[in-house]
Amino acid sequence: MPEIDQSFDFAGSEPVIDAVYRFATELAWSDVPPTVQDRARLLLLDLIGVLGAGMGTDLSDIIRSHVVDHFGAGGAAATLPFDGRVVSPAGAALATGMSLDAIDAHDGHRLVKGHVGCAVLPALLAYSDDVGLVDGEEFMTALVIGYEIGTRAGRALHEAPETMGEYHTSGAWSALACAAVGARLMGLGAEQFAHAVAIAEYHGPRSQMMKVVANPTMLKDGSGWGALAGVSAAYLARAGFTGAPVVSIERVHLQRYWLDLGTNWETMQQYVKPQPVCRWTQPASTAAADLMRVHELDSTRIVSIDIDTFEEATQLSHALPTNTEQAQYNLPFPVATVLVRGQVGAVEVTDSRLFTDPEIVRLTNLTKTHRRPAFDDAFPAERRAVVRIGLSSGEFIESAPTAATGDPDNMLTPDEFVAKFHLMASSLLDTSEREELVALAGTLDTDVGALAKLRSALHAPRAVH
Repeated sequence: MPEIDQSFDFAGSEPVIDAVYRFATELAWSDVPPTVQDRARLLLLDLIGVLGAGMGTDLSDIIRSHVVDHFGAGGAAATLPFDGRVVSPAGAALATGMSLDAIDAHDGHRLVKGHVGCAVLPALLAYSDDVGLVDGEEFMTALVIGYEIGTRAGRALHEAPETMGEYHTSGAWSALACAAVGARLMGLGAEQFAHAVAIAEYHGPRSQMMKVVANPTMLKDGSGWGALAGVSAAYLARAGFTGAPVVSIERVHLQRYWLDLGTNWETMQQYVKPQPVCRWTQPASTAAADLMRVHELDSTRIVSIDIDTFEEATQLSHALPTNTEQAQYNLPFPVATVLVRGQVGAVEVTDSRLFTDPEIVRLTNLTKTHRRPAFDDAFPAERRAVVRIGLSSGEFIESAPTAATGDPDNMLTPDEFVAKFHLMASSLLDTSEREELVALAGTLDTDVGALAKLRSALHAPRAVH
């Protein structure tokens, strides 16, 4: 490994940490390009829908009860979305982040191999309750700031020479974004801002993602703990706790990630998942769905399934799932489910009856996966798969190299965002409730009363089905 420059000097006209502070605290909604504004509204709606689906999981039930018991509200308070109980902002961020992460259908970024919104929105909702935020433009601006800072922090962590090869969960770097958003909403000064982000960087969970890929459990992607670390960091900095400098921002060889803030919008580079399973699975399940549609296949005619993809995807579980975590971090099961049922929605990864469906079990068991070196070389900037299906007639059909829909260059349409929202949230919310949230998420920056209505709608407890 080449020698790493450990210094914090900056040769430019302004220290990078000061530029990041100015971006985080001075950005106005009018400074955000209209295309980015449009995308941010859709990302917000998408996250709310996925949170609605996550509320029905055992994971969500356990973590929400945990924060009620162990993270009670004191001088600061926030309401658990769709639950109604009041806890501390840090506890709310933890529980909401983990509930959102319970269904693996939230947005992400290819180069950080993880997810920004899953931590930033829970933190933003918690802060909004505590500070009584009613300005929808400010809410949306803070959300964009979270995406911009979180993505760059993730890239700095994963591409830096001293951490390359270590795949940390999203909480490791989304914590910095959560702290930065809190610093803005609480009006922290430049020095406190640096301390807040540095505390979050230090305590952000550098958990081992590949452990969960190989052994799926409720640990998931660390987003809830990242939100907890980031929110706690902002409040600690406000109280005078210190932690600067911020290695991911201030170290010389990492400062390049921050020089294009406000000109290159990473919000537009987030991908959106049409299916609630690991993104690494979705190229193969998309390819399988394409084959089914083009060839009008009956799954009972299938006698073999071979998947060529990148190495990390082949390390996903191949076992028959017994719970939702194992179903979401699996490669053969979602592909088999698409081939049998024509889709993978929230029901397909939460209804345990489908885990023993004879035809899904048969196809899961006969699926084989293979590394393709060209796909390894392109990862993580590209995630592709080829699916070959053998039929009882002796014929073989093969897909083209396929990427999942929802990538930045193949984004869902606004109508597809809305359709996904209804699909994800339908188990928790009735049609009128869902339509109200669609309208509110789309008008936060134009309707002066929309944010108060959105927060009120999210605060109402719902019966989990």
